This record gives sequence, C-alpha cells and structure tokens, in this order.
Amino acid sequence: MHMKVRDVMTANVVSVTGSTSYRDVAQVLIARGVSALPVVDAKGHVIGVISEADLLRKEEFRKQFYGEDYRPPLRLRLREQFGGRGATMEDRARGETAAELMSAPAITTRPFTSVVSAARLMSEHGVKRLPVVDDEGRLVGIVSRHDVLKVLARSDDDIAREVREEVVDGALWADLSQVRVDVAAGVVTLSGRLDRRGDARTLVHMTGRVNGVGEVVDRLECAEEDSGLRI
Repeated sequence: MHMKVRDVMTANVVSVTGSTSYRDVAQVLIARGVSALPVVDAKGHVIGVISEADLLRKEEFRKQFYGEDYRPPLRLRLREQFGGRGATMEDRARGETAAELMSAPAITTRPFTSVVSAARLMSEHGVKRLPVVDDEGRLVGIVSRHDVLKVLARSDDDIAREVREEVVDGALWADLSQVRVDVAAGVVTLSGRLDRRGDARTLVHMTGRVNGVGEVVDRLECAEEDSGLRI
C-alpha cells in the first residue's frame, strides 16, 4: 500500500564522473536547473554526490576574503564531525574535480524502499535528495524532497482508487463488499455495513496507512460488536 521510491523518483538522471572538473559540474548544474548531481564511476556505480554547496566552498575558504582564522558555521562543523562523510570541508574546497569536492560516501536508497523510509533517511542525514541505486549500486534514479511531497499532494480520486483496490477489494479477513469509500481533501470516509466491529477497526487502521490519507472517518455500521482487532 505504501508508495515506493520508484513511484515518485526521477529516472532520467544527469550524473558526472569523478574526473569532471568543478567548472564543468557548475555548468551542468546551471544548465539542468538542479542543485546537486550524483557522481558515478565508469560502470555507473554511485561514489558520491556533488552539490552547489560543495562548489561554493571553493569561494568560502578563499584566504584573501576570510583570513586564516575563518571557521564554518557551527551546525556545519558538527555535521562534519559526527557525520563521517570523509575529508573535511576545507580539504575538499581545495579540490579541482568532482571526486575531490563531492560528499562521500553517498547516502542512497533503493527503488522498492517506501517513500516514508526515504523521507526519514533524508531527515536523518540532513540531505535534500537521494540517489536511487540497484542491487549492484548502479544509478537508476534520484528522489528529492520535492518528489516526496507528491505523496501529500495525491488527488482524492487516486487515494480512493487505492483504498478500494488495495484495502477493500483485496481484503482477506472479512467480507467488505458493502463498504463505501468517499474521499474529500485527503479525508477518507468509510460507510456501509460489516459483520463485526473488529473488522471495522482493522479496515480503518489499514486505510489510515495509505499514503496521502490525512484522516479516516468511521461511519461503518456493524451487526455485532466485539473487542478483537484482526490484522
């Protein structure tokens, strides 16, 4: 029921190699209107990510502007200290190629990972996007925060279709043929008649797990009340 990364990711991904110069990386970022690019090896394996922030550090650490005692903001220093992301920011700023400037190792995800898990991974590591890789670590797409927002912006019709097909019609624990599903502004209203209250609670619970559902309104009538929750 949960949407997967493959459902929202961008599959046609522009990437650069480790030997790409920082000037060429900057030109690709501008031309494509993106803020970061995966860095891949000769076989397409993701080895890092290079972003606008990585390139801007070349200016940030210019001694003639900031002097010998310049230090990055505390939040960045703490992220560097505890993030385990390889060379220091200042060391990377001296680089000339994508491999020397990039953040590595890359935080990646898989096509069949849930969108919720991908969002949590972004939050945990403080990144705005994740390269999507196959079982061999080869680049197959990229998923961004913007892509994750698509889950919140699902149409009512799309939500209703999934609830009907995946939850109601696909139910194995009870006869839900008398259940009606209505969706308005992400709020799902379940009505109709069921045999047991436990079946109704299970239906409400499973409907609430569908991506994009903001609330479930239970207007189900039950022939028999019970205390069992059937999963």
